[in-house]
Parts: sequence; structure tokens; C-alpha cells
Amino acid sequence: MVGFGFTPSADQQELADSAREFGVRRLAPFYKQREREGAFDRETLREMGRMGFFGIELPEEFGGLGLDSVSAGLIIEALSESDYNIGQLCVTMALAGTIVARYSDPAIATPWLAGMIAGELLPAIALTEPEAGSDAGTLVMRARLDGAEWVLSGEKNSVTFAKQAAFAVVWARTGAPDSKAKGISAFLVPTDLPGITATEWDDVGGRSAGRGTLHFDKVRIPANHLLGDVDRGFMQVMQGFDYSRALIGLQCLAVARISLEETWVAAAARTSFGKPLTSHQGVSFPLAESEALLHACRLMCLETLWLKDNGLPHTEQAAMCKWWAPKLAFEVVQTCLLTNGHGGYSSELPYEQRLRDVLGLQIGDGTAQIMKLVIARHHAGRESS
Repeated sequence: MVGFGFTPSADQQELADSAREFGVRRLAPFYKQREREGAFDRETLREMGRMGFFGIELPEEFGGLGLDSVSAGLIIEALSESDYNIGQLCVTMALAGTIVARYSDPAIATPWLAGMIAGELLPAIALTEPEAGSDAGTLVMRARLDGAEWVLSGEKNSVTFAKQAAFAVVWARTGAPDSKAKGISAFLVPTDLPGITATEWDDVGGRSAGRGTLHFDKVRIPANHLLGDVDRGFMQVMQGFDYSRALIGLQCLAVARISLEETWVAAAARTSFGKPLTSHQGVSFPLAESEALLHACRLMCLETLWLKDNGLPHTEQAAMCKWWAPKLAFEVVQTCLLTNGHGGYSSELPYEQRLRDVLGLQIGDGTAQIMKLVIARHHAGRESS
């Protein structure tokens, strides 16, 4: 097998540079404003849609660019440097989009995906329940077939974009109560249907994305809104999370990367005991260590996407991305905040908001403990770990 070695192609570099320029010009200046407003500016999202920043990896017949996963990762990384939460939207679009494109009837999928790619419609992933987080196989939300419709009843929480999403990928139990993962199905559910109530939580970070609860009270959807096969939604559709975990890694690392670049400049411009701060090893060594760790973790994320593009197993690598990158990003941003001293602790600089934002992904989309369990099972087997 040819090993992984990464240098972006000219086309990939052009796409990433375009996304980075857009982020600096249109996203970064309004990062804090979007947090105060608690929602995304829809015109900005439509502009991003016109520029082709959504649906990078989706087939052209749905309006996507049909590019590879690495290209999608590079664009998400570039945008996330300027706004972590825009990066989170891109990751959610990538996950929801690939699920719907692969498992839905094309006639059903097309208008939803076209609207999403255009920046008009936001998706949500509705998996977690009050008593089913890390152990998603214990879902209790029910879906029963009633003639030509599915009827959904139950509650989903920790849903990002809960009040902004136009549709959600929803997992519900269709098999026996004790069927665990083998009795779960997935559905495409418009969020404006009768019986759906959305509430928003008051979170520490990620406020422009908004996380909350979706309550389903006998919600009826057409039978053809099933994604994949009945009772196999967990095993089929959950495979997409390996992709999103690598993207999450790049999203978080991008926030750490831009923080580190800013801090090198700021530290070099300040003096202590008559010398630039960077001349003191106590300042420069932690930053140097961060450089090495970020470089290594980024390459791992890109390798995971490369494995996916080449049809090779990447579940273990995706789990490594998911537990390490958010933790590392938090630690690097914290180092940058402290290095910037009193100014870093102020909300005038972006470090406190970045710190609060990246913290959330040490929980969401799979905790570090679950990711380590995935890695352990790969090496020791399910029973041994």
C-alpha cells in the first residue's frame, strides 16, 4: 500500500486560500457579534453558498462540488480559523449531507440538499437523548409505521442548531425495546412539522450555533423519509461519524493554529527585562511545543480523510482525531491566553471565546473516553476492552 504523504494540490490550495480570505474579510470581524446575537447571519451563509463552501464532497447532481474529503477538510479548516462556529456548521452539513445523499430517495433528498448547499437550509443531527448519550444503542425514542407514515414520539437533546435547523437526521427505535443498536432506524425530518417543539440551552460556548432540545409529539412523516433500511439506521448511517470526527479535528486545530500565530507575533512585540518575550524560554518553549503537537495532530486528521478517500479503514484514526484534537486545541488556546497576559484574559481579545467554543467538542460527537474505547477495541478486541 502506498503510504500517506500530504502536500495540497494547486486546486486544493486555491480553494483553501479562497476560504481563508473570505473568513478574514467576512467572518472574523463578526465572530463576537454572532455570539451576542445567538444566531447566524443568513445573508452571510447564502454568500458562502454562492461561493461553493458548502457541500464540497457532495455529488454534483445534488449541487455539490463532488470533491474529495481532504479538500472538504482543508476548506473547513480555513473557515474555522476565523469562526469556530461556522466551522461547526460546515461539519454538520458534511455529516448530514453525506447521510442524506447516500441513504435517501434522490427525489426526497434533492431539494433539502440543494437548499443546504445554497446556505438557505441548516441541518441538525438528532441522536443524543436525556438517558442515551455515549451509549447511543440505548435510544428510547420510538418510530412506528402507521400506513404510509412513520409516527415519531420522544425527545432529543444536545442538538446543535436546534432552533435554526430546517431539517434533522433523527434516530429512533423501530425494533423491540431490548433490540439495542439492531433495532434503530434513521429518518429525514423537517423541523417545522406539527408536534415538533424546539428549545435552546444557555451554553458556555457555541452560542451562535445554539444547542438545545427537540421534542417530538406524535410527529408524522412520509414513509419514504426513512434513511437506509429499517432497524439498520444505527449500523449503516452511524458510519458517517468517522468522516465528521476527522473534520472536527481540523476545525478545532484551526482555532488553535490562528491563536498560536497571533501569540508569536504579540509575544515578539512585547518586552520583559529589556528583551522580547520570545527570547525567554519560559515563553517560547510552550509555544514551540504547541507547534509540534499541532503539526502532528493535523497530519493525523488529514491522513484519516485520505484513508476515507482511498476506501481504506479509518475508524481507529477518526477516534484518535476526535479525542486528541479538541483537547489539544483547548490546551493550546489556553497557553496563548496566558501568554498574552492581562489582555488575553479580557474579552477584547478572542481567546476566551475560542476557549469556551472548543471546549464543547470534548463532549459532543463522542467523548474522549468513548473514542479511547474504540481505539482499544481495535487492538484488544471488543471483549477484552
